[in-house]
Amino acid sequence: QVQLVESGGGLVQPGGSLRLSCATSGFTLDYHAIGWFRQAPGKEREGVSCISASDGRTYLADSVKGRFTVSRDNAKNAVYLQMNSLKPEDTAAYYCALPPPLLPCGDSWYESNEYDYWGQGTQVTVSS
Repeated sequence: QVQLVESGGGLVQPGGSLRLSCATSGFTLDYHAIGWFRQAPGKEREGVSCISASDGRTYLADSVKGRFTVSRDNAKNAVYLQMNSLKPEDTAAYYCALPPPLLPCGDSWYESNEYDYWGQGTQVTVSS
């Protein structure tokens, strides 16, 4: 029943921007945090961001602070990841993920095993 679908990835030059969307269904987004992760070939999954449910507090990995922002639109059942000043090292498949009920973004928000449901991913390639 739970479904998360990422979109918005593509090929972009260094310094460019992309906006990823996570469309959700099968649950009430208002009550859930959403995490963003990425994984490049041969590398471990990396936590990118998390946005809390009640107050919209956001968390960002040090590697993307100042360049990425995460937001949500509960009325549209969607979460967004705005990526600016993209670098080649941002190249990865990007995933949104849903943690268990009542689990907010916390001290371990960047750990992939804190999340139960995952989207299919959308590929972001930053290259000139």
